[in-house]
Amino acid sequence: MASRRSRTRSLQVFDTELSADSVEWCPILSDSDVLCCGTYQLRREDEDDNPSRTGRLYLFEFHQEGPSRPPLTELQHIDMAAILDLKWCHVPLAERPVLALAAATGEVQVYTLSDRQEGGRSLKVLCSSPVGVERLALSLDWSTGRLDSSDVRVVCSDSEGCVSVLSMDEGVVTVLSQWKAHDFEAWISAFSYWDTQLLYSGGDDSKLKGWDLRMSPSSPVFISRRHTMGVCSIHSNPHREHILATGSYDERVLLWDSRNMQQPLSESQVGGGVWRLKWHPTQQHLLLAACMHNGFHILHCQQVLEGGGGGSCPVVASYILHNSLAYGADWSSLSLEDPSPHSSSTAEPEESLAETTGHFQIQYESPTASFDTSLEDDAGRYIPEGITAPSSSNYPAATSDSEEVTPLLSSLLASCSFYDHMLHVWRWDWTPPSDAQETTRPDSLAASSEKYAERSLNTRC
Repeated sequence: MASRRSRTRSLQVFDTELSADSVEWCPILSDSDVLCCGTYQLRREDEDDNPSRTGRLYLFEFHQEGPSRPPLTELQHIDMAAILDLKWCHVPLAERPVLALAAATGEVQVYTLSDRQEGGRSLKVLCSSPVGVERLALSLDWSTGRLDSSDVRVVCSDSEGCVSVLSMDEGVVTVLSQWKAHDFEAWISAFSYWDTQLLYSGGDDSKLKGWDLRMSPSSPVFISRRHTMGVCSIHSNPHREHILATGSYDERVLLWDSRNMQQPLSESQVGGGVWRLKWHPTQQHLLLAACMHNGFHILHCQQVLEGGGGGSCPVVASYILHNSLAYGADWSSLSLEDPSPHSSSTAEPEESLAETTGHFQIQYESPTASFDTSLEDDAGRYIPEGITAPSSSNYPAATSDSEEVTPLLSSLLASCSFYDHMLHVWRWDWTPPSDAQETTRPDSLAASSEKYAERSLNTRC
């Protein structure tokens, strides 16, 4: 039996019908139960025709687990051009939550979330701005990561290798500057949340670059070639100044001190191309990684960030129930109740299947999903079948029922995968060991890598 110090538990699976590549929880406290998911579908009807790229934006509301209904409720979906990325502004604008998305039409589109008291929550178009013709907007980031609303801007990267900085003022988004940053696709762009005159970009030319908006864009602050393949994820730590996380097709997560970009603080192999990285909203040492053909993993970075030297950050939890490329992932800021004994656990499925008195609701079924065949308990509630547990030998020793460990941290997460078009909502309960050295790296990093060959995202763009 796996350790109860760290357990991931599936709460709900949702079929997005189109390929899912981005998912974001609303960071605004009053609306932290709101989740958005974006999709991308490349359609080739004729080899001589230009392919069409269609998408759909989903809006969900999350409820704490209960016996009578699944926790996730779809509030709205909007058919549109394909969505490559989406991000909520970290602060309300004009007293409203605001969502921006990067579209295949080469636009940054901005939406506002209406209030519950206005007849139910929904997303409404606020404004949009093109960043260029015949190109795809690939990523975006808000400057508001440390809850600073004094100068709200958006950075966007695109398929022509350009980076654009846009202002957001009085409901209008305007391009302030744009420059050629990379030789090929600029997969990712991100602000330094501690100094929003600084931003970073990564491209298919395998280069990580830094930019100072007070200087000419013809001269980047630095160029790093430490990644050996395309750089596709960057996230500034909102809790620790100077700390930056980057990921690449080269299957490595690098942590940096932005004051010295010659040498990373640490290098962690995660067994799959790192499409997205997300720091935990309140825990400064926890980093979530979407690792394409090798699932989703949570890295514990405390030893590195506390000056413990180089090396790698241990993986303290893995979620490997997706059967396709792991792209979108995000933490929720929603406060969860005490761990429910009703949910099934990927860490200890045999015991959970026998003991569960709650439900695992299958909303939709997919030919390639993990849960095509569902089981019911005596009360007619669904439980998953055929989940294989990671090897228990790679976890700290399990506790007996009489030694049940009370988690110090319970987190709600969402993740999505591409070709099987699945959105998963799950929770992670964790009791950090008293000695950081106790954490070990689970074998689940390699559990799914043989299922899919690594594919460059050039094929979908």
